[in-house]
Amino acid sequence: MPGKKILMLTGDFTEEYEIFVFQQAMEAVGHTVHVICPDKKAGDILKTSLHDFEGDQTYTEKPGHHFIINKTFSEAEAQLDRYDAVYAAGGRGPEYIRTDKRVQAIVRHFHEAQKPIFTICHGVQILIAVDGVVRGKKVAALGACEPEVILAGGTYIDLSPTDAYVDGTMVSAKGWTALAAFIRECLKVLGTEIRHT
Repeated sequence: MPGKKILMLTGDFTEEYEIFVFQQAMEAVGHTVHVICPDKKAGDILKTSLHDFEGDQTYTEKPGHHFIINKTFSEAEAQLDRYDAVYAAGGRGPEYIRTDKRVQAIVRHFHEAQKPIFTICHGVQILIAVDGVVRGKKVAALGACEPEVILAGGTYIDLSPTDAYVDGTMVSAKGWTALAAFIRECLKVLGTEIRHT
């Protein structure tokens, strides 16, 4: 089976692990991941963040490593038919890129084409900005996103921090601590089979 092409939606201060770990895991098994950000081109720097729970009422945020964007946004936008799935990474980026009409159009394309949609943590904020994408779906996300999922017509699934949930071709999880399970389920939806011999 040939490798699949996945489009990752990010913005500055998207969660570091949800970019780097996902991309590297997918590429390790032969898939291609194009990481895009509105108004950035290949070679531009994306600033990332690292969120953690350290006993406060909410998560803390620290600067993450810089990521070098590997696909120009406008080029990916013009070639959506070439992609097999879209991935909405979490962190702080989703709260502002979701208002970008171009990002909304990308999500709408994958939804209407019934292609796989992957979302983790705050990534669901990108999906709920497009009417109908989570309606009728069971979706996991960071607990703070529960009201938005419900208002968008979805059912919020309160998973453990290390689990992922699959509803049709939509894969979701609470956050980066679930990346192993999340990636495993994304690979299944993509039709990727890993065998140990």
